[in-house]
Amino acid sequence: MLNIYKRFWYVNWAEQWQYRANLLMYLAFWMVSPITYLAVWTTIANAQGSVNGLTAANFAAYYLTLLPIDILTSSITIYYLAFKIQDGTISNQLIQPVHPILTNILVTNIAFKVLQMTVFVPIWIVLVMLFQPALTYTALSFLLAVPAIILGFAIRFLLESTITLIAFWTTRVWAIYNFDMAFSMLLNGAFVPLALLPLWAQTLAQILPYQLTLSFPVLLLLNQLPPEEILLNFALQIFWIGVLYALFNFVWRQAIKQYSAVGA
Repeated sequence: MLNIYKRFWYVNWAEQWQYRANLLMYLAFWMVSPITYLAVWTTIANAQGSVNGLTAANFAAYYLTLLPIDILTSSITIYYLAFKIQDGTISNQLIQPVHPILTNILVTNIAFKVLQMTVFVPIWIVLVMLFQPALTYTALSFLLAVPAIILGFAIRFLLESTITLIAFWTTRVWAIYNFDMAFSMLLNGAFVPLALLPLWAQTLAQILPYQLTLSFPVLLLLNQLPPEEILLNFALQIFWIGVLYALFNFVWRQAIKQYSAVGA
């Protein structure tokens, strides 16, 4: 099985280098919103001194930490798979003796991230020099953040893959995906730090898996979480991976049963 993943890696890595312009467009897409929010909140904090105790340097640290973590935990499954489902070209992958999503699409996501981070790191350094964030990283926070980021990516990958499978039934899958993206941005800390949300919204965010993919790794890396909350969120990540994996497998089996294409 390892050889299969290695072969997919070589193919996908070469393919990513063939679409460098596409890479830059995706990178710009991922950076625009957080940098906009960063500019807005730092301006407000500078004008008022702080917002709920958060200074401009705190906001800069939060959003500049969020930027790379958002790239590392994001999923591009729907961009690669939805159209293949709708036009029937996924049939070629279905006859292969491996799961098309848990092998090829998974490796595509990883290759895309590695290449994105290669380009992003120099940009991030420039942004740090411009905004002067109050970064509070430590060796321990880095060690804890690594598994949190990996598990966060697993959650987003399984969730988006499950949503993408809806394309087997409807051409409106993009509308469903965009609704989920908008909803998640409110509850994962991308739009605003969760501490600034109303209490009921913070409670909802804690129950749902969205904050586990972004806010949790960000605050963990910034050393802003107590030990008991860290343990709780790690447990929730494992719980949601189990739930989403079971849901993904169920939807996949149902989708394959009813799928048909010309020549299939």
